[in-house]
Amino acid sequence: MTNNVTQNLRLKKNADRRLKAGHLWLYSNEIDIEATPLKGMEPGAQVIVEAANGKAMGVAYVNPNSLISARVVSRDPNMRLDRSLLVHRFNQALALRERLYAKPFYRLVHGEGDLLPGLVIDRFDDVLVVQLNTLGMERLGEEVVAALDKVLSPRVIVFKNDSSGRRQEQLERQVEVVKGELSGPVLMEENGVRFSVPVLDGQKTGWFYDHRANRAWLNGLVAGKRVLDVFSYVGGWGVQAAANGASEVLCIDSSAQALEHVAENAALNGLQEQVAVGEGDAFEALAALKADGEQFDVIVLDPPAFIRKRKDIPNGERAYGKLNREAMRLLGRDGLLLSASCSMHLAPERLMEVVRGAVRHQDRHGQVVFQGHQGSDHPVHPAIPETAYLKALGVRVFRD
Repeated sequence: MTNNVTQNLRLKKNADRRLKAGHLWLYSNEIDIEATPLKGMEPGAQVIVEAANGKAMGVAYVNPNSLISARVVSRDPNMRLDRSLLVHRFNQALALRERLYAKPFYRLVHGEGDLLPGLVIDRFDDVLVVQLNTLGMERLGEEVVAALDKVLSPRVIVFKNDSSGRRQEQLERQVEVVKGELSGPVLMEENGVRFSVPVLDGQKTGWFYDHRANRAWLNGLVAGKRVLDVFSYVGGWGVQAAANGASEVLCIDSSAQALEHVAENAALNGLQEQVAVGEGDAFEALAALKADGEQFDVIVLDPPAFIRKRKDIPNGERAYGKLNREAMRLLGRDGLLLSASCSMHLAPERLMEVVRGAVRHQDRHGQVVFQGHQGSDHPVHPAIPETAYLKALGVRVFRD
């Protein structure tokens, strides 16, 4: 059911600056709660946002119980986020992806980057995996399905509503197939390599499209090399390395289930001879490999976010530092390290500093030969720094 806008949300004086600059978020301390009490607003409802002088600035949905108390969905105060606007935004998003990619495997909607805050959709051909990460989007679930049907008519739509962000919005976590039938993994392709992806019980939507371009870069440098893929998940980096001529690949992950998918994906591409797996904690596994005298030509570090909130920054940076140091100990005399971070709160220059510190700690030299970011199907909203979260450094690590 479409939300009708019946309430206004008035901002304090000068609190409209970020909105004017293009940002889509409003925090509770920016709202004039005397003029428009947040507490009296229905969570998830759509409201007209007003400047302090009463001028309408657009439409947003509200959640009085969340730190981000409102998210703007249109600059036009006469618009509503309904099926019609969703169809329009989905068509805009699809037009970009079809320009970028020859095959239907990509992130179709990237939240704020596609002007649809709280909504993420990954496409695996005729299977769409949807994350409704906010209450405002949750209330529009049926409209999202109807709009996707109109734009793409997919065979299957999965609601993968188990993200940590839903907890902050006081939403339950659940996974359900809302259109069609799906009992197991789906097949997809990235950089010419085929994968079986666990969309129902895997991490996030089941796959991480954001590193596609970074993997493509690394794929050109692995022929004949011995490769270590740490935090491998289902083998995105490692299996692609093997497909691009790596002589030997070891994928390490703490999840036995993920490693089963690595083996499946290696077999899917006829690479089972080149790809081995090891289950365990990354730090312990790196230490054990060093104790065994193992050495690699190329090492990939693609960890989960060590920094989820600002207060985690000191501990998170220490964890990134330790991880990079331990990995460098396993590189040969002239090796290549791909060091990545998906922590929004780790600035790119801090990742560079982490790598610099690790190189010096090992008394080696480092040359940054590649700086990667999230793929083009994860567009960055220029007014919202938080939408640019992914960093990847390709570093040559060598001795004199």
